[in-house]
Amino acid sequence: MKNPKTVIQSLLPDLPASARQIISQAGGNKIFVFYGEMGAGKTTLIKELCAALGIEEAVTSPTFSIVNEYNINSGKVFHFDFYRLKTESEALDMGYEEYFYSGNYCFIEWPDKIPNLLPENFICVSIKVVGNDSREITIENISL
Repeated sequence: MKNPKTVIQSLLPDLPASARQIISQAGGNKIFVFYGEMGAGKTTLIKELCAALGIEEAVTSPTFSIVNEYNINSGKVFHFDFYRLKTESEALDMGYEEYFYSGNYCFIEWPDKIPNLLPENFICVSIKVVGNDSREITIENISL
């Protein structure tokens, strides 16, 4: 079942406000999956989402580590980059369930690498490049 979509047109300077809007519209859902071409700005948006949650340390892409962990007042934030995975079993081997079902925030880049492992409910964030510094961000609450 799909719920109504929210579409945000965002310029780079507007990204912090867009991130706050995305968090506030999540309705308590803490699992976010990010779709977009390479270079669309998934990691950049995740950095702003982390800042909106109060993370002050540098947020970096977990391309090689697969997952980065950050502490916030209400728990943790896990940032995943599954781009390098060849099979879903690699996510199983790393114990993805402990992260996804922990009740903490999970920001997941390249979820198309693990389609059968996604939880039943999540926020889908699709990023489309519409100009050099402009992005169309579509947010949708998904219930499978």
